[in-house]
Amino acid sequence: MAYSIAEAQQQTRIYRVAFLGDTPPSGLDAFRSALRELGWVEGRNVAIEYRPHDGQREILPAIATEFVNYKVDLIVAPGTGAALAAKEATKNIPIVMFSSDPIASGLVASLARPGGNITGFSNIQMELGGKRLEILKTLSRVCREPL
Repeated sequence: MAYSIAEAQQQTRIYRVAFLGDTPPSGLDAFRSALRELGWVEGRNVAIEYRPHDGQREILPAIATEFVNYKVDLIVAPGTGAALAAKEATKNIPIVMFSSDPIASGLVASLARPGGNITGFSNIQMELGGKRLEILKTLSRVCREPL
């Protein structure tokens, strides 16, 4: 049985990424550009879902639920409010968040072991300050010891 080239090609899965943030078009364009640099091209292997909330944070839970019902593969949640709405909407879909204090807001258990389906980054300075001091002390001790 002969197969044509078209039949032999496998379909590329298109991953659906939900962007749950109210960002100016330039911010969303930057997100798309960063994805393209990593090989994720809209329409070819990724689709980006975006619903602006125009600063109305009270509708974030409804938008997050809409994304979950749409069965997106990933939720990007820039901001604590968006991340909390995503966390409430799903325990299964991975969430990438940015939050100034994910521990205090209840998003994660700790920075070392966030747990659940949430990962991301934070600009916490206080908690990291102690770790930096510990590293400096270790380096100071090691540098004084002969090799």
